[in-house]
Amino acid sequence: MRKKMILIAPLAILGIVIFTWIGGEVVKLLWNSLLPGLFGWPQISFWQALGLLVLSRILFGGLRLGGHGSPHSRIGQKIRQRIDERWKQMTPEEREKFREGPHGCWDHETPPDSKPSA
Repeated sequence: MRKKMILIAPLAILGIVIFTWIGGEVVKLLWNSLLPGLFGWPQISFWQALGLLVLSRILFGGLRLGGHGSPHSRIGQKIRQRIDERWKQMTPEEREKFREGPHGCWDHETPPDSKPSA
């Protein structure tokens, strides 16, 4: 088992480096072939492209390393199972009330026994 890890670790690091390099090159090539001609923006270097790639990941992809928010992750599946179990335990009346939402909590209607003021 230990020998297997010794062989896999360098390959994993090499894979990450190659994947990062390819991503930076793709962003650089796309930027430099499209944006200067379309909008007159300057060309960018590999490191600027890599910075854009990281920035776009932060802004649009978040920093979820484990993917806890994904419905396909283990935690997402467990949450979905708990919701399904609770839904199955509800009566049809409770389900209908749940579908209506929390509207009754914030509605300031007059009670049925009181007279509306005119």
